[in-house]
Order: sequence, then C-alpha cells, then structure tokens
Amino acid sequence: MKAILRRGFLLSFLIFHLSIGAIWAQDYTSSSKKAIKLYVKGQELYDSRQNDLAVVQLEAALEIDTSFIEVYLLLAGVHSELSSPKDAIDAYRKAVAIDPGFFPPALFNLASLELHIGDYANAKVHYKTFLSMPGMRQKYRQLSEFNISICDFAEAAMRNPVPFKPENLGPNVNSAYDEYYPGITADNDVLLYTRRIKDKQNYFGEQEDFYVSRKLDGKWSKCFNMGSPINTHYNEGSPTISPDGKIIIFSACDEIDGYGPNRTGYGSCDIFFVKKVGQDWSMPVNMGPPISSKAWDVQPSYASDGTTLYFVSQRKGSLGDADIWVSKLTDAGVWGEAKNLGPTINTPGREEAVFIHPDNQTLYFASNGHVGMGGLDIFMSKRQKDGSWGEPVNLGYPINTFNDENGLIVAAGGETAYFSSNREGGEGGLDMYQFQLHEDVRPVRVTYMKGKVYDSQTKKNLGSRFELIDLESGEVVVESYSDRVTGEFLVCLPTNKNYALNVSKKRYAFFSENFSLKKAGTGSDPFLMDVPLQRIDTGVFITLKNIFYESGSFDLRETSHAELRKLIEFLNTNANLGIEIQGHTDDVGGLETNQILSENRAKSVYQYLIDKGVDTERLSYVGYGETKPIRPNTNEADRAKNRRTVFKIISIGE
Repeated sequence: MKAILRRGFLLSFLIFHLSIGAIWAQDYTSSSKKAIKLYVKGQELYDSRQNDLAVVQLEAALEIDTSFIEVYLLLAGVHSELSSPKDAIDAYRKAVAIDPGFFPPALFNLASLELHIGDYANAKVHYKTFLSMPGMRQKYRQLSEFNISICDFAEAAMRNPVPFKPENLGPNVNSAYDEYYPGITADNDVLLYTRRIKDKQNYFGEQEDFYVSRKLDGKWSKCFNMGSPINTHYNEGSPTISPDGKIIIFSACDEIDGYGPNRTGYGSCDIFFVKKVGQDWSMPVNMGPPISSKAWDVQPSYASDGTTLYFVSQRKGSLGDADIWVSKLTDAGVWGEAKNLGPTINTPGREEAVFIHPDNQTLYFASNGHVGMGGLDIFMSKRQKDGSWGEPVNLGYPINTFNDENGLIVAAGGETAYFSSNREGGEGGLDMYQFQLHEDVRPVRVTYMKGKVYDSQTKKNLGSRFELIDLESGEVVVESYSDRVTGEFLVCLPTNKNYALNVSKKRYAFFSENFSLKKAGTGSDPFLMDVPLQRIDTGVFITLKNIFYESGSFDLRETSHAELRKLIEFLNTNANLGIEIQGHTDDVGGLETNQILSENRAKSVYQYLIDKGVDTERLSYVGYGETKPIRPNTNEADRAKNRRTVFKIISIGE
C-alpha cells in the first residue's frame, strides 16, 4: 500500500545538512581549481535553493575530477531535496567508496536512503559500517541499531509473505481524484470516505469532501457527495462512523475558523461531530476540550460501545511526534479526560490512523516507531483481560512495505479490510481497495442486532436507550440509542461473549433479550428483530430473559445479577409500581415438583429484590409450574422458552 502522505527525505538529509560546515572547514579532496570553482558555485546555488542549477554545476565538476568527494556529498544532499532517492544513493555510494571515513555521516544518510527504498541488505551494511566509526553521538547509534532491526525484520518478513490480494472497489466508488480514509457501518451497507476534489472557491483550488456509497445486491452503488451541512468549501477529513451510521466524527484543520459559530477552532486541527435524526444531519459541532485542544487533534475512531473515542494528537504528554489518545463518556454524559494509550502502543516516533474494530477488543494503527518494514507500518494490538493493550503485531509483508502504510479499517465480520492505494490499474490517484485479512491479525468476529423500536399498541416509532451487558462481568459493553424519528437501531455483538440486552424508555416497561454467542462455532448471521415496548400499565407482562438458575434448582446464577439490577433500576425509577414475580417451568418432571420449583424460583427473585432494598409491599410472587406454557413442550428450544421468569405489573399507583 502507498502512503496518503509521504515524509520526504528529511531524516536521511538531516546529518548531512547539519554537518555541511565540517566539509567547508577541510582542505578540498580535489587539486583542480576549475572543479573547486564549479563546486563553490554549486554550493551557492544550493544555498539559494536553486537545486536544479546546482546539479548542473556539480556534475560539471565531476567531469573534471571524478574523485572529488565533497561534490558527491553535496550532490547527494541536493538530490535528496529534489526527492530523487536513487540519484542521491548513487552519489553517496561513490563518496564512501573513495573514503568511507572522510565524512562518516554520509554512511548514515546512505543507509537511511537505502532503507527508504527497501534496499535492506545494503542499508544494513552501511549502518554497521557507520557504527564502526569512532566518535558518533549516542542518538545516531541508537537510531542505527533500531534501523538494523528493521532491516532484519523486513528481510524475514519478505521470506514469509502473508496472503494479500487487494481488489479495487471500482468506478462507483473511485474516480480520477484521490479517495482515502474509509469508514463503514457494522452491517457493511454504508461506506464513507474522503475525496480530494477541485474547488475554485477554496483558496488552494482544491479541498476534501465526504462521499458515500451504499451496498446494493452485494455491490457498491454509485457514490454521492454528502453535501451540506457536513461538506463545505474547506477540508473535511479522516471520518469515523458509528456502527449504526447515525454519528460521524471527523477532523478539520487550519481553516476551521471560517466554518461559522459551530465550527470555531481550538487549535491547528480540531475534531467535530454530526448526528443523523431521521434522514437529516445536524450542523457540525466542535467536540471541544478535552477532545479538541490547542494542539493537532485528528483521525478519530469511535468505538462500538458508544462511549469511547480514540484519536491522534500532538498534545502535551505525547511520547513522540504524534500519539494515540482515548477519552470515555462519563456518567454525566460528557467526555472525560483524554488519556495517552502508553508506551506499549505509543513510541518516540509517530503513531496515527487509529481504528478500533467493532469488537472493541482489537486496535489497528500506523506507526514508524515500532520495528517494521520501514516508514509507517500498520500494526494490530489486542485488549488484554486487565484492560491494557497487548504488544503490537505487524500485519506483515506485502500488506506493509518500505513505503508508508496507513488508513486501514476492518469490517465487523473481521475478514474484509479496506484501505487506499495509488497502485497501478486503478481509476487514478489514490483509490479505495479491499482485501481478505489473514487470520493471524483478524479481530473477533462481530455480528449485530438490527431493527426498530415501536409502541406495542400505537405502532409509533420510538427513540429508546440500548444497553448491551456482558453476562459474565455484568459490565455494560455497548450503550446506544434508536433513532427518535424512525426508531431504527443497530447494536454490535462480538461473537465471543454472552449478552443481556435491555431496551428502555421513560413511561415504558423495559424489553429484555438474551444472546448466547460464546460457544465455539457460533455463527455471525445478524439478528433482525423489532422491539415492541409496552406502556406501563396494570396487567403488562415482561419476560426476564436473562434470569438464570442452577439446573434443577432455584439458586440464582451470578449471570442473573445484571438483569436483576435493571429490574431494580426500573422499580426505583417508577417508585409507585407494584409487581408480581412469576415462575414457570417446562413439563419435564412431575407436576407437583415443577410447581414447587417454580414457586421457589419466583421467591428467589423476590428475596433478591428485598435484600437490595425494594419495599416488600410492592412485591409478591407466585409459581405456575408447567401450567402456562407459551410453546409446545415438544423440543428443547421450546421447553427452554417455557422455563421463564416473568414480572407482571399489578398496580401503578398515582
């Protein structure tokens, strides 16, 4: 993959540029006055940034004296500034071939340029030769040793390539312009990306806009410009889209003060958000502190839990040129203090293009500070059990090369990755591509629940709150809302956990569902279902689908506590409600045994609520045994549905 932005040859040229005075202080290695005169003229032209003319003078000097080392060194520096690495390498090689000890920094410069073009074998030789020279600074010793480790890694990676067959997304998505920085919804139906287009109303004559393509019958449809209020005549870039496609978070730089009162800037680059209600997008709003700061804040990635935002920043506290930071929503609904992800992820180099997969457990990012192929490589890190991030893993060659790679995202299913490249055979410039990600660096497979929420009586669409709870830990792993106009929702479900889902809205009884996705071989087919909410009223029944008992017993399992806490929250919010806890069984076992078991199970819930402070006058319990099945007891799936705990609203008070 090619880079979206290249860094040029600044690092390679740095030592030569800082040390040029050392050459002037020496006697020339040529005795030809004519060659020296041409060299001095070339130096003057270089100093005045007339590099093309400087090359002419320097090449003329070499025609007179082919062993004039200073000319080769200056010529190498000029070619570096002209972005001609092969010519610069040729000049450095001729200089060090004459005398490698004449100007030792030339060895470092040469090795860095060779690394820059993927000539790992020669780069390693010249770094080692540089290390053998006396009197070098510790900074460059450490950098040389690091770059040698890059050469070793790259050579091993090229001997063991990973599967990589990129496919162009075609003319419906791509154009003669540059397309890059994709985002995709969890159902793979909406692709959002940046396109750089011509614009006479922009001071620079071009600008970035967001474009969208939708998947129809398995193919990407003709893209369209998102238009106002999101797109302007300024630049909108690096978008992240929420799994349900209802929130877009993006960055804008430099020109943001011209966006109007809602886009006032805090620093050189800020982060903004928009929300979709029905079919309309809100005006973009600067997220403000602590997300936007006086520093460079860009490339957000919005986690599927709805409460976590990752982004790239150069703010105080960064370990290097740019770091990955994270902020979480507080209980008060505001973004909390931004925290640096720390030295496992961030380095003294540069980290960027962060992407958190919808599994909320796998992080992808670009870095030039971890050992890789050279330049920016894409890495993957897994969240550990203690919440920390594991050691980053390089995605491998040829996904990563000696060029800069970044801007990768991975679809919810975990197999398909998207990125941009200007490789041959495209529509022109940077194009969007997809490929199948090899298994070693795949995230956890994610499926989703999709549908709409509505009033069970009036059928009116409802905006409501969703909580997806990890049954083992009891933690809320996703918090989201259905659209208040359409009632539509999409909730991500990583396939390695068991979940309780609760849907709630003021003046309605909550909805409970269970998703068991931890067993090996669990499929990734989406759950398509609508959620009817019942208005609070006497006679309303709610099945508690996440209440679990030990087999053949009335002892509550710990995995029931999350659902019971939601029931307590519901009762506390509706302080005048009175409910009856009902226990039901299937028909396995004797009639009397099932009756007793159902009563004891209902009593266990009743007692749990009392122990947690619910007034006994608001509660009662009853067991119905096997007498009120909701399914025929003809198979295990239906018998499981008959084994249930229900609460019935028996009074609503005043």
